[in-house]
Amino acid sequence: MKLIVVSICKDEAETIGQLLDQIPKNIPGVTKIEKWVIDDGSTDDTSDIAKKHGAHVAGSGMSKKLAFRFREAIDIALARDADILVNIDGDLQFSPSDIPKLVALIVEGEADFVAADRFTNPETGRAEQPKNMPAGKYWGNKAGAWVTSKLSGQTFNDVTCGFRAYNRHALISLNINGTHTYTQESFQVLAMKRMRIVAMPVVVKYFPGRKSRVVTSIPGYIATSAINILRSYRDFAPLRFFGWLGFVPALVAVPCLIFTVVHWINTGDISPYKFVGFLGVYMITLSLVVWAIGLLADMQVRLLNNQEKIYENLKALKWPEKK
Repeated sequence: MKLIVVSICKDEAETIGQLLDQIPKNIPGVTKIEKWVIDDGSTDDTSDIAKKHGAHVAGSGMSKKLAFRFREAIDIALARDADILVNIDGDLQFSPSDIPKLVALIVEGEADFVAADRFTNPETGRAEQPKNMPAGKYWGNKAGAWVTSKLSGQTFNDVTCGFRAYNRHALISLNINGTHTYTQESFQVLAMKRMRIVAMPVVVKYFPGRKSRVVTSIPGYIATSAINILRSYRDFAPLRFFGWLGFVPALVAVPCLIFTVVHWINTGDISPYKFVGFLGVYMITLSLVVWAIGLLADMQVRLLNNQEKIYENLKALKWPEKK
């Protein structure tokens, strides 16, 4: 089996050489290993150092963000007939020595997608917050994991970690539409497509004082996570999303309408509570409109699923598996 290890980097000259040197040269079940660095507009010597340490380098000299670069990584892996793609950060936050643990489950045919789990201690199996990880980032990740678990009917602890392994089937199935980051969206896509997903607890290092390339602001990260959560419900469970959204005005409408009807039965008039009746009619109409949108959105999801199948077949035709 052929393995491609990709690191999407921006200004990682201090660590990228060490990372590349620490990637195992021999992994059971893997016959060939290629190292790739996708440079997202670095202003330092990241690309030159990566080449000196045996990596192929891709990049256009400008920053296009993680989601775009990850789509490039998928195309590179499929074009070069890779059986497995591993993505790992270039800052040594994760240890390359853990790559064989992620790859083994795919080599043995037990998983389509193996995601590193930062929030489970690999020695004790207990859930815990990594040392030096900002609380806002931690709880934002936990909220995203809870939503993905609810949508997929499975249980996950960490859906935004960038250290992962994918087999060819998972790469063919991935269609990332995000413009900023890909981690949560790709996890949700594979979970909703019922891929065999395995979480692998690993040790992660958060360096004090180091600024994240992705999370430049904790409030901004929380806001982005909240938007992603809402989009997840909207895109993957529209009936549930619009059902609850329409339920909110219905909670106001029903008491108003009941009160107005009871008052009319007792007095023969809705005065002096006309505004209550009008409010009830308005809110129940709003609920019905939102629920109708939910039904239309559910129909769109069915069409989307068919388009996804067509897209997967086109990718398989573009990059046929070599025997």
